[in-house]
Amino acid sequence: MGGRDRPERREVVIVKTGVANLASVIAAFERLGADTLVTTDAERVRTAQAVMLPGVGAFGAGMQALRADDGALAEALRDRFQADRPTMAICLGLQLLCEASEETPGVQGLGILTGQVTRFADAPHLKVPQLGWNRVETESDSHIFLEPGFAYFANSFKLDAAPTDWKAARAHHGGPFIAALERGRVLVCQFHPELSGPWGMGLMGRWLARAYAAPSTEVA
Repeated sequence: MGGRDRPERREVVIVKTGVANLASVIAAFERLGADTLVTTDAERVRTAQAVMLPGVGAFGAGMQALRADDGALAEALRDRFQADRPTMAICLGLQLLCEASEETPGVQGLGILTGQVTRFADAPHLKVPQLGWNRVETESDSHIFLEPGFAYFANSFKLDAAPTDWKAARAHHGGPFIAALERGRVLVCQFHPELSGPWGMGLMGRWLARAYAAPSTEVA
């Protein structure tokens, strides 16, 4: 059989923020049959078919990384999210899309999601950070990617309300908060799908399949 008979290998471009443990993300995409490229090249991020924005750590450090080199990387990500091009963000990656965070006062986020990230309230018997498995509940049957299940979380901060035009999934930790959001071919998760067993792999697989289901739309 000739090479033209083989299915095209899919690639996910992973944004290198400097505040993420990428090994588990890369391994998850490899299990899904995708190649990965870790980069800070804004043009690669802008033009890639599928992009992942990961992150573990502080909001301020993450935004500093995205705003390096005159903010080219931040602008490339804004272009992708605003055009609903195939993009996923996880953990701190979701928080970086918001307008600001209590974790780092005075530092602006990307502003893709309206609202400020806040810390879980101090309360008896409530562990902060939240570390471990929690139930994710969807708000309707109209989700493309999200479905109810259990996901692995590692967070002290959260987004409380879903922005307009986004479909939300929620979890509870001292009260409800946003576990994930989806819109078009964009998926953003507060939890770690790559650490969430078969349920998380299924979620990533659905996003990846949709990312490559249609030709890429160019961003001007």
